[in-house]
Amino acid sequence: MEVRTSGRGPEIVLIHSLLTGPEAYDQIAKALASHHTVHRVFLPGFGSSTPLPQDDLSIADLADVAAKTMEELGCDEAATVFGNGLGAFVALNVGIRHGGAFGPLIVANVGATFPEDRRGAFITMSQLADDGGMPAVADVAVKRIFPESFVAKHPTALERRRAVLERIDPGAFSAACRALARLDVSDEVRTIENPTLVIAGSIDMTTPPEMARDVARRIPGARLVTIADCGHCPQLEQPTALVEVIQTFLTDAG
Repeated sequence: MEVRTSGRGPEIVLIHSLLTGPEAYDQIAKALASHHTVHRVFLPGFGSSTPLPQDDLSIADLADVAAKTMEELGCDEAATVFGNGLGAFVALNVGIRHGGAFGPLIVANVGATFPEDRRGAFITMSQLADDGGMPAVADVAVKRIFPESFVAKHPTALERRRAVLERIDPGAFSAACRALARLDVSDEVRTIENPTLVIAGSIDMTTPPEMARDVARRIPGARLVTIADCGHCPQLEQPTALVEVIQTFLTDAG
């Protein structure tokens, strides 16, 4: 597993989304590193992290790898785990399966499962990646990342995301899409005992706010924060607001 580490202090592990990659955390990692040791973990098939066997890959498999990586990094029971998008689904499963190994859990743009009408998008992206590699899926995928209002203000953002997407292992991407389409931890999330913050983007079309609200209701004691005028990637769209939300939660949780 490739991991990029910076800063010094209490540890925070950042797990990236399906459509961005750890480089999307550059700005918030710099801000968090003034008070934290920040570990940006590359999921299997991203960066130089070795892909997992792709037949029947599950989000739980990715969570187990993330937990093992945290153990190898020497993360203690006070470490914070943060995930966005795919990383948030992985982080939820780390909480379900390995919650005693770390402290606060923060998940942004997440759900316990996808409604049936949204699962089809992952199957489509999986098939495109299988048939034509990442260039074939890039145009469909990048349109799921940002709301139109953000793209209008940042016209080069989609090209930067497309360049990142095309470097992902297509088999790993396809397997992750299928795993997300199958995922349902509606009952399991109720067992999470970590102090938990659930973050929603008010205009997220990929994982709409109602999915985050549902997760927050299911996890005992979870806190829900909605970032206004934000889509699926707060670390890129509203990094200052995201860092403020994270730091406020960790101060209160500590």
